[in-house]
Amino acid sequence: MTMIHKLIPALLGSLLVVSTSFAQDSTQKMAVNDSLFAAAAADSGLSEVAISQLGVERATNSELKQFSQRMIADHNRLNQELTSVASQKGIPLPRTTDARAQFCAQSLAGLSSEEFDRCYAKAQLLAHMEAVATFEAEAERGQDRDLRALASKALPLIKEHLSMIKPIAMRYEKSAPSSER
Repeated sequence: MTMIHKLIPALLGSLLVVSTSFAQDSTQKMAVNDSLFAAAAADSGLSEVAISQLGVERATNSELKQFSQRMIADHNRLNQELTSVASQKGIPLPRTTDARAQFCAQSLAGLSSEEFDRCYAKAQLLAHMEAVATFEAEAERGQDRDLRALASKALPLIKEHLSMIKPIAMRYEKSAPSSER
């Protein structure tokens, strides 16, 4: 079992925690913590740029290379916007990638050619599923008007990223040997 296969359950687990922690009764929507959103969004953005840089360098699929370049540009811009708003609010943000992103980058860096492409596409799919859930929660239930507006503005772009990577990841999933699924 490769390192990336060990990473997938961890990412799925965090996605499950994000989605189930926000699964409240539709009549009672609990507010989310804006500072935690800002920190999570910053972690996600920094991770996205770092992992996408690997995609630019190592992907053999031209679609993945183009996707990676777009992710770097879009997420650098989103990171700057988040940093600006958080700074105005006095919310500290992480400046480096977290351990999970470092592990993901390290495990991806150890792969080559099509195996890299397949695992990179899957990691991007999971990262964007988690980001959509995080930004939706803030857009719907954030308390701070500016952070809620930032999340609402960023959400269509993050959903677009998800819709871009999903068919690519699914093609790799369908072509993967059955023992790897």
